[in-house]
Amino acid sequence: MDSRVSELFGGCCRPGAGPAMGGTLKARAVGGGGSGCGGQKGKKKNGRNRGGKANNPPYLPPEAEDGNIEYKLKLVNPSQYRFEHLVTQMKWRLQEGRGEAVYQIGVEDNGLLVGLAEEEMRASLKTLHRMAEKVGADITVLREREVDYDSDLPRKITEVLVRKVPDNQQFLDLRVAVLGNVDSGKSTLLGVLTQGELDNGRGRARLNLFRHLHEIQSGRTSSISFEILGFNSKGEVVNYSDSRTAEEICESSSKMITFIDLAGHHKYLHTTIFGLTSYCPDCALLLVSANTGIAGTTREHLGLALALKVPFFIVVSKVDLCAKTTVERTVRQLERVLKQPGCHKVPMLVTSEDDAVTAAQQFAQSPNVTPIFTLSSVSGESLDLLKVFLNILPPLTNSKEQEELMQQLTEFQVDEIYTVPEVGTVVGGTLSSGICREGDQLVVGPTDDGRFLELKVCSIQRNRSACRVLRAGQAATLALGDFDRALLRKGMVMVSPEMNPTICSVFEAEIVLLFHATTFRRGFQVTVHVGNVRQTAVVEKIHAKDKLRTGEKAVVRFRFLKHPEYLKVGAKLLFREGVTKGIGHVTDVQAISAGEAQASMGF
Repeated sequence: MDSRVSELFGGCCRPGAGPAMGGTLKARAVGGGGSGCGGQKGKKKNGRNRGGKANNPPYLPPEAEDGNIEYKLKLVNPSQYRFEHLVTQMKWRLQEGRGEAVYQIGVEDNGLLVGLAEEEMRASLKTLHRMAEKVGADITVLREREVDYDSDLPRKITEVLVRKVPDNQQFLDLRVAVLGNVDSGKSTLLGVLTQGELDNGRGRARLNLFRHLHEIQSGRTSSISFEILGFNSKGEVVNYSDSRTAEEICESSSKMITFIDLAGHHKYLHTTIFGLTSYCPDCALLLVSANTGIAGTTREHLGLALALKVPFFIVVSKVDLCAKTTVERTVRQLERVLKQPGCHKVPMLVTSEDDAVTAAQQFAQSPNVTPIFTLSSVSGESLDLLKVFLNILPPLTNSKEQEELMQQLTEFQVDEIYTVPEVGTVVGGTLSSGICREGDQLVVGPTDDGRFLELKVCSIQRNRSACRVLRAGQAATLALGDFDRALLRKGMVMVSPEMNPTICSVFEAEIVLLFHATTFRRGFQVTVHVGNVRQTAVVEKIHAKDKLRTGEKAVVRFRFLKHPEYLKVGAKLLFREGVTKGIGHVTDVQAISAGEAQASMGF
C-alpha cells in the first residue's frame, strides 16, 4: 500500500491537491461488449457511421484462456461433436465465473469485432440457448451493438449473460459493504433497493433497517445490519415488494446481494472498521451526498477501503435536491481525489444501461476502475442503472482460490452472538476456510484463559434460510444448542480439532504509520483490528528505530492487554487510537500454551 494513502486519513490533502493522473474513463466509449479496448485501433470502414454515432473500436482484448468471458464468431448449425465440445467449454466458463459467464457473439478469438448478419445471429443465439439448457443454465441478452465491418449489410455483435447456480449452492452470493458519511443516505438507499418502494424524502424507506430505538429516533446507524437483494435467472429484481420473507427471496433468486450497512458517524468508526475487517466484503459501495460532496468521514472511509484493498464503486445520492451544476461539481471533486497518487483510480461515470454493463465488467477485471453513479432514492432517477450493475457484477474472487480454501481445515470467525428462544446459542460470522456441515464437532476459542472448548454445530442458516453445508467465503449463522453463551465473545474462532490451533499474546507486524500527530513510540496503546479480532495492544518495541512519524515503515512488536488471540501470519492489520492510524500485516506470532496465557494475563 502506497504510504501516500495517509493523506486520506490525516485530512491534509485537499480535493484539488496532487497531480491529476489519467482521465475519466467514459464507460460508453469502451467498445463492443464492454470488456475493454485493445491496443489496436482500426480504420473506419466504407466511411459509414450509422445512426449518427461514432464507430466502435474494432478490437477487444484477445480472449483469455482463464476467466468467464468467451468470444464466439458464430454458432450456426454445429455438428453433434462440435455441440458437445461447446457445452464442455460453457461448463468451464461457468466454473471460472462461479456460476456466471459472458458470451460475446460475433467476435473472433483475437478480439476483432466482425459481427453477424441478422439470420446468423438468430441461429447463433438459438444454439447458445440449447447449450445453456444442456447445462441447466439461463441466458439473458445484455446488449446488441452494430459494428462497421467490410460489408454492406448491417452486422451486429451480441453480449449474452449465462447464469447457472452451482449444484452445491443455493444461490450465487456477493457481499457489498456500504460506506459513507453520516446523513449521506446509506440506509435510505438500501431500504429503497430491498423494499422496492421509493423514499418520501424524510427517511421512511430506512425505518425497516434500523435495529435499535435510538437509531430510529436519531436517523443514524450505530450498528451493523444486513439487507438482501435478489436477482432471478432472468436478471429481474427479487425483493420484499414481491416476497414476504427472506426465505421466499432466497428461493426465488439465483443471485443474492448481501448489503452490510455500516455506520457513518465518526464516533462509530470502530464499528465500521470491524465490519470491513471481519465480514470480508467482496467490494464496497461508497455513498456521497451530492449537496455536501466529500465531507465528514467520506475521505476516511475511502482511505479504509484503499488500505484494506477492498474494491469500491461510488454512488452520488440526493441528486433530486441539487441543481445539475452542483451534481457535476461533486463528481469532478470525486474524480480529482480518485486520481491522486494515494488512490490512483480511474473514474468511470455511468449514465446509461450500456455504461452499467461495461462498468460491471471493467470493475471486475481491473482493480483501478471506479464506477460512479448519480441517483436519487426519492425520484428513482438512475436507480435502475445501479440494479443493472449489481445484477451483472461477477464474483470478484478466483474460483481456484475458492477451491484451495475449501480443501483446508475448517475455520469460522465469530462476529455476532445471540440467544434465540427454543434454539439456544447462535453465532454469526464468516467461514474463512474449509467446509462446515450440520453435526460437525469443532472447538471454539481462545477463552480469556487461553483454552479451546468443544462444541457441536446443530444447524446452519444463510440469509435466514436453512442450509446444510457451508463453504469457504460464505457468511452464516450457526446454532450451538445449549452451549453457554457466557463462554463466547466476538473475535473467537471455531476450528477443526485437527488444526491444533495456537494462540498468542505477543505478535510482530510490519506497519505503515498513516497518520500520527507527533511521534509513535514504545509504550503507545492502540486498538488493533486483525480480521474479527479487536483488542487494545501496547507497543513493546520498534525494530531498528526509536520512534515513527507519519508515512514511515517499521516492524513493531505488540502485546495484547486483555486476553490472548488467535492470529495467523500474513493477516492484514489495521490499528487506531484517536487520530492515529496505521496499516500492515502480521509477520510473526509468539505461540503460547493455555497455561502460559493464564500466567501472562494474570489468571
